[in-house]
Amino acid sequence: MEDTIKDRVFQLAVYLIETGATVRAAAKHFGISKSTVHKDLSQRLPHYHHALYIEVRQVLDNNKAQRHIRGGMATQRKYRTKKEQM
Repeated sequence: MEDTIKDRVFQLAVYLIETGATVRAAAKHFGISKSTVHKDLSQRLPHYHHALYIEVRQVLDNNKAQRHIRGGMATQRKYRTKKEQM
């Protein structure tokens, strides 16, 4: 079981670095929960491969810095759709 978790952690890390995906998008892509993705990348990965963790951390920090922008855009789309339906 440890090997499957370790494999998943590395697959998640590589996916996040290559795509710049959010935790939510990675969870959907791998069919696991956001909590599992977060735990794998922030708690397990540093024990397996610290250099890879640093790269993943940069992607996660970048996504966190941009989340308020994505949220505002989602709200804008929501209300545009409602307005067009009227």
